[in-house]
Amino acid sequence: MQTNAPAARNDAATPPAGDPPNPLRGDPALRAALARELRAIVGAPHVIDAPEELLVYEYDATIERARPDLVVLPASTEEAAATLAACARVDAPVVPRGSGTGFAGGALPVAGGVVVATARMTRIRELDAEERIAVVEPGVINLALQQAAAEHGLRYAPDPSSQRICTIGGNVGTNAGGPHTLAHGSTVNHVLAVELVLPDGRVTWLGGRQLDAPGVDLRALVVGSEGTLGLVTAVCVRLLPLPEAVRTMLAVFDTVERASEAVSAIVERGVIPVALEMLDAETIRAVESQARLGYPLDAGAVLLAEVEGLAEQVEEDAATVIAALEESGARTVRSADEEAERERLWEGRKAGIGALGAISPNFYLLDGVVPRTKLPAVMREVAALSERYGFRCANIFHAGDGNLHPNIMFDELEPGSSSRVLELGGEILRVCVEAGGSITGEHGVGLEKRSYLGWIFDPPDLDAMTRVRDAFGGSGRFNPCKVLPVSHGCAQGHAAEAGAAALRLARAPGVYL
Repeated sequence: MQTNAPAARNDAATPPAGDPPNPLRGDPALRAALARELRAIVGAPHVIDAPEELLVYEYDATIERARPDLVVLPASTEEAAATLAACARVDAPVVPRGSGTGFAGGALPVAGGVVVATARMTRIRELDAEERIAVVEPGVINLALQQAAAEHGLRYAPDPSSQRICTIGGNVGTNAGGPHTLAHGSTVNHVLAVELVLPDGRVTWLGGRQLDAPGVDLRALVVGSEGTLGLVTAVCVRLLPLPEAVRTMLAVFDTVERASEAVSAIVERGVIPVALEMLDAETIRAVESQARLGYPLDAGAVLLAEVEGLAEQVEEDAATVIAALEESGARTVRSADEEAERERLWEGRKAGIGALGAISPNFYLLDGVVPRTKLPAVMREVAALSERYGFRCANIFHAGDGNLHPNIMFDELEPGSSSRVLELGGEILRVCVEAGGSITGEHGVGLEKRSYLGWIFDPPDLDAMTRVRDAFGGSGRFNPCKVLPVSHGCAQGHAAEAGAAALRLARAPGVYL
């Protein structure tokens, strides 16, 4: 793995090397025959091939689009396995899809082919409160699992901000985190096993119902593989008991730098909050325009901190956190123990992305990681870059683990804006890498960042990843053009993909996140 920062841009425009193989595009009869076979497997209503219906599946939460040839919605592992086997027989590209909330283009069918959507696989197969485990299908909404676990005094710890709509399958694909990742870790820390349909249709379980399952940990390999190794059709997760006490604190600062310094000050005092979330001035104004939470409009940043555990320990930790906030220059600090009051303090954080969407025709949400101590310097550079490119940038992010989420606001109807936004995004991620961080914390690499992997991995590392993908049997056909920089006829460099995306947007008016 590379330890040095990138010396020069490697995402310069490169001519596409041609589309990955897709026999369905060149053979209408083959496409029709495959559609008939798939209808026999899942039922006619659950195979989509009408152009106007395919529009729904040509985008996720990125600013790019690509239309599939077919969409299939299996309702069981058996139907999913038969679907993948049918696609394998004709070498059709396959793209797994959950709710389509991803910010890295992971669900975009850039080579066409068959999108396998898990929207009908929504059963919680098992919830064992005594063993503290649950087995769920990939289409289960994250919040639905949280609510089911809460009935037994338990919880599923990973809680992405999109938990009201994102799926467990999608969370597994990107190794999603959320506001409470700081203390509880990301998805991989809570998945015990996955049921995986391989690209040829074979079904296997990886992992076990205990944390110490023997053998090579292929379970962890699948978590975060972004749908490139197979289709996850069930997930066994571990559940945690609900905490005895929780305290949420909201501090207002004059500057982002002061708030960033407070994050390190808290950790230096020996307290690891379960959450440390930050909103900058741009986000504060957006939230206030929509939710009227009483944030001062002249504030530079709001920092949200939360501690949990035994009541006595929570009291002690909260006092330490408040002292650190005040010593770091907090203008005011509010604190809440009751759930309704805590939810009120969290409301601004949870409403942030929606508020930004309400004040801007489009926005491009990034996902970089930097060392916590580098937050002030990186935030200044992000602001300078955004100003240089002429875009407003709002920041709402997981400050405790340095997981930044700059939101670049723009109007895709402005000529050239989409390409410039993507270029700015690359510059911001470069800053993260140069600071000793990474190009993604929880959104995944997908299509968006695959040409940036060379900034942090050497060719031998990338070759090893390619050979791992090859070993599962779906290279070039299973979620093609995702994660790895160059593979199987995919265009090199994000700039080429960005240019194509801009052309697609110009032909397809609308509002995209």
